[in-house]
Amino acid sequence: MPAADLIIRNATLVDGTGGPAQPGDLSVYGDRILEVGRVAGAAAREIDAEGLVLAPGFIDAHTHDDNALLVAPDMIPKISQGVTTVIVGNCGVSLAPLVTRDPPAPLSLIDSGGSYRFPRMRAYLDAVDAAKPALNCAALVGHMALRIRTMDRLDRAATADEIAAMARLVEESLNDGAIGLSTGLFYPPSQAATTEEVIGVAAPLADLGGIYVTHMRDEADGVLASLEETFRIGRETGAPVVVSHHKVVGARNAGRSTETLAALRRAATTQMVGLDAYPYAASSTMLRREMVPLSRTVRIAWSKSHPDLAGLELPEAAARLGLPVDAAIDALQPAGAIYFSMDEDDVRRILAHPDTMIGSDGLPHDVHPHPRLWGTFPRVLGRYARDEGLFPLTEAVHRMTGLTAGRFGLRDRGTLAPGRYADLVLFDPATVIDRATFDDPATPAAGIRLVVCNGRAVWKDGAPTGTRPGRVIRGREG
Repeated sequence: MPAADLIIRNATLVDGTGGPAQPGDLSVYGDRILEVGRVAGAAAREIDAEGLVLAPGFIDAHTHDDNALLVAPDMIPKISQGVTTVIVGNCGVSLAPLVTRDPPAPLSLIDSGGSYRFPRMRAYLDAVDAAKPALNCAALVGHMALRIRTMDRLDRAATADEIAAMARLVEESLNDGAIGLSTGLFYPPSQAATTEEVIGVAAPLADLGGIYVTHMRDEADGVLASLEETFRIGRETGAPVVVSHHKVVGARNAGRSTETLAALRRAATTQMVGLDAYPYAASSTMLRREMVPLSRTVRIAWSKSHPDLAGLELPEAAARLGLPVDAAIDALQPAGAIYFSMDEDDVRRILAHPDTMIGSDGLPHDVHPHPRLWGTFPRVLGRYARDEGLFPLTEAVHRMTGLTAGRFGLRDRGTLAPGRYADLVLFDPATVIDRATFDDPATPAAGIRLVVCNGRAVWKDGAPTGTRPGRVIRGREG
């Protein structure tokens, strides 16, 4: 056995399977875990982890980091909370395969100017590898990007020829290394798509081992019908399904997570169905008029026309503009907002569901982002697992690691075992907590001592190391 490059000793090992924690050591050689348990011998670098938990690096099941990987490859908002892998291309929004200088919302949410320059998925994935990010990524191809590339108008259903063209792009993207297809049927570029259109576009998934991931058509009054549409797409394509950032929206829908989770449990008895969630009772996306009445509070995340108003609640922003709220919504455009529209009991119930993965859904280009961008994973560990006892720490880690790796087919990641990739996070279970708030969202978490990606430290003692060993995790190589 080769000599280890790194040995972490005397840790509490939480291996990502959901099994009990065990005291022990772990050694690393190159980019792989060498031994787990009691490790003899010595290494060039050793860490005494007495009192700390050693877990697999966290996998963020739902991100919009597509462009951040290219323009901010240090990925500090993620590595600072223990994330070593991100899933990009969610909600139907992906940078490839699309070339355009004027992407409509919500594709514009991840555009920093000239970002949509990749005519096929392989070109995007190669660009990420060339950028050498601090963490790993796996990519979905977005249905919205396919519609914009293929159709002359987005306010109608696709024709049979257009559906076939999009399906060919899905096949090409999967062969280039994408792991599946995402939709955002809630958003205008895809709202006119029929269920049959999505089924046709998603047709290549089953044969090529792809997954179907969706921001459903409706998360408010029509949430059950949207779930049934999602299940039908999975059944008719034969693809595994993931329901993105599952929630129920609006005061009149408070408590309906009991219904939605029951529907998810029923579906899971006959098909592969999963879900992810973030640990907050507020969402964030474009500023949309129809979402304001569903929300207790609305806070401006960014406004291109009035950037100085980012961070203010909508009534205060309207007062600054000297306008009624309804007129201010128009005056602020284009803009993004944070919507306090969920019931905390529903958030807890969804988080506690045994199949729920953890995803941040953060928007890294927002001027005043939702704190989930910086705080999601420590918030689950600190607030919901430790302080509220919603589930054991071992279960919390499983939702962030082994469960997610299995659902998305990320081979040799998500658990602590010899031969697996050395994606690791060392944290203090007594102090780990999110510190990002709605007033001060870009604040690193507490208690994350060390983060290792592919065998190399990327975060240590509260600061990035500057090392960027991340890589693209590809599905099928073309």
